[in-house]
Amino acid sequence: MSFDELYAAHYGDLTVQLYAYFGDRQEAQDVVQEAFCRALARWRTVSRYDDPVAWIRRVAWNLAVSKWRRTRTALGFLRRQRVTEAQVAGPSPERVALVAALGTLPPAQRRAMVLRYLADLTVAEIAEREGVAEGTVKSWLHRARASLAAQLAPTETTHQEVRRA
Repeated sequence: MSFDELYAAHYGDLTVQLYAYFGDRQEAQDVVQEAFCRALARWRTVSRYDDPVAWIRRVAWNLAVSKWRRTRTALGFLRRQRVTEAQVAGPSPERVALVAALGTLPPAQRRAMVLRYLADLTVAEIAEREGVAEGTVKSWLHRARASLAAQLAPTETTHQEVRRA
């Protein structure tokens, strides 16, 4: 019997057997497929066995048991970890509004604002990085600030948020 014939005749049965063990059809298909791949790699030897299907079944079961053990070990590790995660407050409404407003700027103006106010680059450094004149960067920054001012309510909280962002 050729490998292809053996595969066609027994893949489904072995998958059902492993599905009953795993309770997960995808995992069963994965281990059976891996067992057949290993059989194909050793087909000259495996094909001479009295029952090549028994060898493939044993390999599949061994793979299933190994996977189960790895999963059990990982779950044990996870159970020993901290139960609660540190909670981090979400972004404030002002920050959300600022990020949304930045998203409306043209890309060059947005880059200039980010480089100037988040990366703390000078106008000269931004001009060099962008390959433009310093006056162009100043113009981008001026236009971006004017656009942001028009979009955001001029409250003290917003000004503080712009400085922190």
